[in-house]
Amino acid sequence: MLPLENAFKKQLLAGETLIGLWSILCSPISAESLSDAGFDWMLFDTEHSPVDLADVYPLLQAAASGSASAVVRPAWNDKVLIKRALDIGAQTLLIPYVQSVDEARAAVAATRYPPTGIRGVAGNTRASRYGRAREYFSVADAQVCVLVQIETGEAMKALPEIAAVDGVDGVFIGPADLAASMGHLGNPGHEDVQSALRYAVEQLKGLGKPAGILATTVPDAQRYRDWGYQFVAAGVDLGLLNAAADGLAKAMRLG
Repeated sequence: MLPLENAFKKQLLAGETLIGLWSILCSPISAESLSDAGFDWMLFDTEHSPVDLADVYPLLQAAASGSASAVVRPAWNDKVLIKRALDIGAQTLLIPYVQSVDEARAAVAATRYPPTGIRGVAGNTRASRYGRAREYFSVADAQVCVLVQIETGEAMKALPEIAAVDGVDGVFIGPADLAASMGHLGNPGHEDVQSALRYAVEQLKGLGKPAGILATTVPDAQRYRDWGYQFVAAGVDLGLLNAAADGLAKAMRLG
């Protein structure tokens, strides 16, 4: 019995444009429902949500029934957090706050078994179908997809070198933190920030490296896609819930 192929990585490296959804609701019910809503991928965020690693486990189980590939963002570029996320079945990881080539290399090494990396070995994990996928150790490294997140002006200066690190499959640009580092906290729509976002994707296209980004409105998502961002999160689940609830409450009061 072979482990599941990483569909996200296969599509990404084939040059497909992938539309995703950011998830911070911490609910297996919403994860199961949203995974079948038509998105190509959905990200479970443990950096800016109260989700702990044990909570990600049922989220991955719930999302497995849908058509969206699961992506997990560990709370930090930490070898232990990365190892544990992989063991519970995450195949695609978005590593936050990567500032340098050395940090990118460390992220990749944490996802690889020796001798090419430092990932610890465990047998009876969800990743290996609880030990039933005998071939897991021979194919696991190739199925892991490493996305590194660039989110400061300092990291942007090292963008070409970070993107070129062997094992980095894609580079995600974080608009909110980049805006903050540029002196525009809370305003990723500022023209200077938008210029930096466009510059980043043009750089990455020139390097042949897939670029990703998070948008919170449809026009933003469409613009980023048109610029060449290949994997675009078009919204956040809690934001969608709030918008629908606020709109309903307003309509009922006006009505």
